[in-house]
Amino acid sequence: MSDAVQPTAAEVRAAAEAVKTALDRHLAAVERRSGEDDPAVYEAFNQLAAAAETYDELLYDRYDEVTPFEIPGAEDALPPYTGPEEPNALSVLIRRDYAVVEPQRLLAQAQRVEAADYDEGADADASGTVHGALGTLFGEFEPDEIASRHKEFGLEEGDSTLWVVASDDQADPGEWLEAPFEGVDPQRVVCRFDVSTVFDDDLDDDGDGDDAESDDDLEDELDTDLDEDDLEPLDADR
Repeated sequence: MSDAVQPTAAEVRAAAEAVKTALDRHLAAVERRSGEDDPAVYEAFNQLAAAAETYDELLYDRYDEVTPFEIPGAEDALPPYTGPEEPNALSVLIRRDYAVVEPQRLLAQAQRVEAADYDEGADADASGTVHGALGTLFGEFEPDEIASRHKEFGLEEGDSTLWVVASDDQADPGEWLEAPFEGVDPQRVVCRFDVSTVFDDDLDDDGDGDDAESDDDLEDELDTDLDEDDLEPLDADR
């Protein structure tokens, strides 16, 4: 950043004072909390996160330094739960992303399924395209089995998320089928589980240093512990 747009030392100092004030407010809100999901604590948390982020940015721009801590932003936290204390129903929302990295493997697996399930010549072209093969495999295998065997099907895992959402009553049959993820109230999310490579990147960054093992060392260790004769191929037939 050029000197012309750098924050002043006074601005950095003011941002540091704002963090101290926000920290005091957060502690006070925690001490006065009325329950596990007190909105006042949630609001104070977001104010502290915003103040810390501003201070970190100004500190870096002015002095090329960073803070030794990281506070997740408001977008990383769920709002306070306001759903029923004793839910009568729940919805489990799941999204898993994949990349098709080996189309030929995908096609071959779909053709094996067809050969086992259909008379010779029936639906012969169903698995001749990638989208047709995907339809065949996801029609044959449960999503959890696809997830556990994705490499066999020429797929590579991307991000995934699972949300458990509480509700007062179960939805009417067919009510949400056209738009299954529409209108989800984040304040009714009981719990959420995310899987992403960005978390792995964070761990890799934390592990960098003189004590970290080199890639060559890790490869040597894997070569020593695992022998090809010990591996048994998985049967893709059902």
